[in-house]
Amino acid sequence: MPERITSLKDGAACGTKPAPPCTLVIFGAGGDLTKRLLMPSLYNLAGAGLLPEGFSILGVDHGEGSDQTLRDGLTKTMEEFSKDPTSEFHAASIDPKSWGFVRDRLHYLKGDFEKPETFQAVKDKVKGSAVFYCAVAARFFGTIVDGLGQAGLLKQEEGTFRRVVIEKPFGSDLASAQDLNARILKQGDESQFYRIDHFLGKDTVQSIMAFRFANGLLEPVWRREYIDSIQITAAETVGVEERGGFYEPTGALRDMVPNHMFQLLCMVGMEPPNSFDAEAVRTEKAKLAQAVQPIPPEDAVRGQYTAGTCEGRQVPGYRDEPHVDKSSVTETYIALKLHIENWRWAGVPFYIRTGKRMTGRRTEIAVLFKPAPYKLFEDTPTDDLRPTVMRITIDPEHGIGTEYNVKVPGPEMKIGRVSTSFRYNDFFADTPNVGYETLLYDCMIGDATLFQRADNIEAGWAAVDPLLKGWPQADVAFYPAGSAGPKEADELLARDGRHWLGIDGKTD
Repeated sequence: MPERITSLKDGAACGTKPAPPCTLVIFGAGGDLTKRLLMPSLYNLAGAGLLPEGFSILGVDHGEGSDQTLRDGLTKTMEEFSKDPTSEFHAASIDPKSWGFVRDRLHYLKGDFEKPETFQAVKDKVKGSAVFYCAVAARFFGTIVDGLGQAGLLKQEEGTFRRVVIEKPFGSDLASAQDLNARILKQGDESQFYRIDHFLGKDTVQSIMAFRFANGLLEPVWRREYIDSIQITAAETVGVEERGGFYEPTGALRDMVPNHMFQLLCMVGMEPPNSFDAEAVRTEKAKLAQAVQPIPPEDAVRGQYTAGTCEGRQVPGYRDEPHVDKSSVTETYIALKLHIENWRWAGVPFYIRTGKRMTGRRTEIAVLFKPAPYKLFEDTPTDDLRPTVMRITIDPEHGIGTEYNVKVPGPEMKIGRVSTSFRYNDFFADTPNVGYETLLYDCMIGDATLFQRADNIEAGWAAVDPLLKGWPQADVAFYPAGSAGPKEADELLARDGRHWLGIDGKTD
């Protein structure tokens, strides 16, 4: 891996070398992903000096267009996003030099993803190294890889590379994920396929490995003997809104759990790798995912939001969103209890929840340590002896907070609760990032550490497959928009004598 030097606020810029010359071929150049995430990421990479002079972009889509119309259209959307504080990318202004570097390298090709002549036309334009990005609907993933392979576009000559980036969702269940893996591996080697999850492109997620493995204070207690349980939360205040057509056949389980939530699970639960070599890290993540026991329906809760008040405004229920069935039972919330059968985690429950239109926006991993023995404090209110809690916050701010018990000043032994915390932005430079910069750069330099391997993908689907097959579709609980989720999710933990931590950052 190249050396990455994270600078303090008074330090120099991040020190990495530019990627090698290559062509980035984007299938789906006119799509939302290209506009909202890929172009801002390339703009940020250009501003950081990480794109080479020999870099070019070929956008492929089915609509009429030209190099100039593509450049003009993406320039307009970049300017619009920069003024929208709710978008993933926003800046005070667009730097003309950085955007000009990207814009001048944009080229357009009209083509049908299902026709061989499209791939022949791509072959005529692409020479040397290339990254092929599938920024398209999932139904086209296999079709595009077939077209690339049959046109000879995945053959790697000496000194060059050909790689394919495949977005999520990678399959819709275990069988479809296995079929897609088998299909793409007929056209190329595993090392050529980069299954992307933008969660892993966030520095906040990557820093979990550094936090765990670079601090000798933590490793001895990061295990079943000292940890009571772990909660992983990804709460959103936004609703489905205009994405009803995608969300109806997908739901929160398929959309979030086998990918985003399992990646956080792997980061917090994996064994220390022998090195930060890509295969060493991915092997440990795969082992952890494979140790997750299949989830029975009784250890899961499906929820769907109804009309309510969210962030001070009235919002409709899921069934009243555009492109949603009025009698839909698609879940917008999921809560799960997981068991990991390995030496480190046997007996430690992992609780996962994710949902839309919740009371706050928060992504975090909360580690609840086992309580101290009560005998020493038998003459004090033992209700005050709450467990030590460490909360690794990923979004909207990145930081770590710890809550623990101390003695209240005074002549009596009285226990009080205190907390310590830090935010990364107080110590490190806040650099522009939409989550794809690191992933695009790593793909261009051939570092697959943050991408999912076939076995990791399939292990995630294997864990949730019993739910997809055996869950009564009518069994969906309801929760008002702006709440913390359905009461059935509270009951899932209550039967174990536990409760969810507050989405607002409070323990109770």
